[in-house]
Amino acid sequence: MTLSIYVDGSGGESSGYGYFVKETGDSFYEKKSGITNNQAEYMAIIAALQKFAQSDEAIIIHSDSKNTVSQLNHEFAINSEQLRELARQAWSLMGKMSNLKIVWVPRAQNLAGKMLGS
Repeated sequence: MTLSIYVDGSGGESSGYGYFVKETGDSFYEKKSGITNNQAEYMAIIAALQKFAQSDEAIIIHSDSKNTVSQLNHEFAINSEQLRELARQAWSLMGKMSNLKIVWVPRAQNLAGKMLGS
């Protein structure tokens, strides 16, 4: 089975991040103040990677942040040291997973965004 994991994060006053697994209904959300939208997106992806790092399933992580997806797929440079540190955490986890894709989806198709109410 392939797991489709939708992630979303938001910065600002009601900042937080989380994910939703389409096939199982598993979800996770954490409020975290003082983070930017980009940091929240990274934290959502890292939370999903940590949860499923030991899984044998094929995993597709869906994010509506083109920037984050492109950075993690080595298509865009990362100019912020804070984001570079988060990317290093993500890449470390990604390296342990043999069947993983991180893909961009339009916001309207992001199931996590609907679930997290963002």
